[in-house]
Amino acid sequence: MPQNTQAMLQTHPNPGSVFDQGALAACIDACFECAQVCTSCADACLSEQGHLMHLVHCIRLNFDCADVCGATGRVLSRLTQPDQNVLRAQLQACLAACQACGNECEMHARDMNMQHCAVCAESCRRCEQACQQLLGSTSA
Repeated sequence: MPQNTQAMLQTHPNPGSVFDQGALAACIDACFECAQVCTSCADACLSEQGHLMHLVHCIRLNFDCADVCGATGRVLSRLTQPDQNVLRAQLQACLAACQACGNECEMHARDMNMQHCAVCAESCRRCEQACQQLLGSTSA
């Protein structure tokens, strides 16, 4: 997957970006992976017999994080005339969503031994790191 994202970025007729191309590709891939994993985690939480009432907040955060990560991946994939303030705000929103979801999932993985939440927390942390790295690579 990362090779396809990187190749697509490199073939763009106007690849001029405010971000490092490698960090950009890594962040796009991390965002789309996290969106998928959060959606799957929410679905798994919905199937937890006897625990559903304890997982309502987690499910909400899973869906919010999935939506924010998906939107972030799509916004970052568009290289034509980006607005740096919009990109930074989107990355910061993604960071916040990943932090909240990752924290909640870590708690359920630890306290309730929910392995799907452990997988989700790891994905959230990877996406959070990729967003932070991309914010740090800005050229302006």
